[in-house]
Amino acid sequence: MTIFYHPCCLEYSSPGHPERPERIARTAPLTKDQHAEWEWREPVPATDDELLRAHSREHIERVAKRREDFDLDTPYYPSIEAYARQSAGAAIEAARMALRGEPTFSLMRPPGHHAMRDRAMGFCYFNNVAIATLDALENGAQRIAIWDFDGHHGNGTEAIVAHNRRIQFASIHQYPAYPGTGAKSFANVDNYPVAPFTPRNECVSIAKQSLEKLITFKPDLLLVSAGFDAYARDPLLQLTLERQDFAAFGEWLSKIDIPVAVALEGGYSNDLPGLIDAFLTAWQS
Repeated sequence: MTIFYHPCCLEYSSPGHPERPERIARTAPLTKDQHAEWEWREPVPATDDELLRAHSREHIERVAKRREDFDLDTPYYPSIEAYARQSAGAAIEAARMALRGEPTFSLMRPPGHHAMRDRAMGFCYFNNVAIATLDALENGAQRIAIWDFDGHHGNGTEAIVAHNRRIQFASIHQYPAYPGTGAKSFANVDNYPVAPFTPRNECVSIAKQSLEKLITFKPDLLLVSAGFDAYARDPLLQLTLERQDFAAFGEWLSKIDIPVAVALEGGYSNDLPGLIDAFLTAWQS
């Protein structure tokens, strides 16, 4: 297992904001302690050409030049463009390494799956997984599946990859909830809206069904948007998963014969480091 991580992702914060440096600052040492044999690498920032596969040039320039908040959830930070490029670069390198046969996890922030082609939103500035997907298709992969188990709908990823026949996208998420999308499936997009407080076993069953359908697409690569905010004690949602359920997700990945790369998305409880560790440990057991 290779972990892509750069300490620069701890350098920005906003008081009281749930997408905070502690998410990573507490996870990285736990992961290193539990898995001393894993390799850690610092990612290279995404280039303009790589970002332009998923975003407009106007959007890239806006992220670089804006000096005010993008919306109430998505603050402006000095150098946010550099941090977001680093996070996108980690996803790109994770996907490339997975295609060479090495399972990889991007332990970076900011997350990405809400970022639209022309809009930063939902704590996200560039869409890491969509950028990595389109990079992989440009560099030899023929078919890619995206499994988004973050508790919020991956609206940005959906919008960027919709109707691309070489991509199959699945999102399992609470509905209704932010951002208010993801109620229906269409074309190459499979949405699995889950009502608040849905029993835990039903949530797990839906997640398994979604992954099994993606596998029938026979992708060359599975990219995972791994959010841990479907956890029963996450402060932003009302879902019901427990630590052992995220371990089950990792176990499922360990049993499929498809290259896999995973990028961290959401997850805002104090238990996040343990949830990530349970998932990674089961995946690599």
